[in-house]
Amino acid sequence: MLRSLPVLLAVALAAGCAATGDEGGGETGTGGTGPITFATGRDTTAYLQPLLDRWNQAHPAEKVTLLELPEAADEQRAQIGANLQARSSRYDVLGLDVVWTAEFAENGWIIPLERGLFPLDRFLPPVVETAIYKNKLWAVPYTSNAGLLYYRTDLVRKPPRTWAGLRHQSRQITKKHNIGGYAGQFLAYEGLTVNFSEAVQSAGGQIVSQDGTEVTLDPVKGGTALDFLLQGLREGWIPKESLSYKEEESRLAFQEGRLAFARNWPHAYGPAKAELGRKLGVTRLPGLNGPGSSTLGGANLAISAYSKHQHTAQEFIRYFTSLENERRVLTEGSFPPVWTELYDDPELIKRFPYLPVLKESILAARARPVSANYNQLSLVIASSVAKALGNPSPESADDVAASMKSELEEIIRTQ
Repeated sequence: MLRSLPVLLAVALAAGCAATGDEGGGETGTGGTGPITFATGRDTTAYLQPLLDRWNQAHPAEKVTLLELPEAADEQRAQIGANLQARSSRYDVLGLDVVWTAEFAENGWIIPLERGLFPLDRFLPPVVETAIYKNKLWAVPYTSNAGLLYYRTDLVRKPPRTWAGLRHQSRQITKKHNIGGYAGQFLAYEGLTVNFSEAVQSAGGQIVSQDGTEVTLDPVKGGTALDFLLQGLREGWIPKESLSYKEEESRLAFQEGRLAFARNWPHAYGPAKAELGRKLGVTRLPGLNGPGSSTLGGANLAISAYSKHQHTAQEFIRYFTSLENERRVLTEGSFPPVWTELYDDPELIKRFPYLPVLKESILAARARPVSANYNQLSLVIASSVAKALGNPSPESADDVAASMKSELEEIIRTQ
């Protein structure tokens, strides 16, 4: 389910390197001013357009047009990737999932940015790292993200800290109220990779090393993580409908009263609060033996190597990731900002009581592997887990994890 801008080399290079994109990771320019297009995921909260309107009013000759991409991250990547592979100048500013930095940089699809143009020292440190590849800044953090556990306070006295607690409470609520206990994003797409990765991390493991060079999945810990989900499906406190859930489906199921607990990103807070009011509670994800570990999400803003108006794109990113607009990202869009100080603002905490928990979750979250082949890794993880979850008589969870490890190692060996 985003961030800032830079000024890079000479205008002469913009027509050369930036227009041809010959070498991945090469230096490019930020020449050219004029109208730009901002390609990003669908805005489900209607907060983006007012921010764009403010820019357009102040820059009539450099207006930005919003181009909304599909909701799912992998569908966004496919659409952006097809555009950039064609070396099209249609997109200027790109809203990228934090995990795409290495791939887009290696392919020469985005240009490196000058660090000094952005207040990176005032951003959350883990978030800044997602925009850096091979010691270069390739994008500017715009929003961060960490998974949270949403729960119904009218059904739950004290939120669970462990999987055992979640199972116990979910089973009781399902039996008493005839609603689902818990769900996340279990459709076979990037969301399932995230959910499974969080389960592995929350069991004390890790799937791939942070630099993307080694598969570190312990089949026993991977099996424990998969068993957590399989047990919920077998016992019925994870509803089978959740196998088709992405973010929006799980959000609606929760706020419409069909779930007692739901794993989702912070953007779900605003709509859920409007619907549930005081019945809404938010806490950290539970884990095997205590609080769990989230996957670090969010989006960064990058500049297309084929944009003809890279200078305007750069200045737009500087505007869009300013402290004032980052505050609006939270207050009007319910997305986690990247400025550290906003998480400690008393007025914001009063309005968004989950901010201290969210800050803690982000700082404790793990980023996905930095790999130009991340998409292949993710496809293997999601498809393996989806096959196991959809099979009423699956092989042992440990065997599924062991098989997944072998497939991931093959991808790492050939990269």
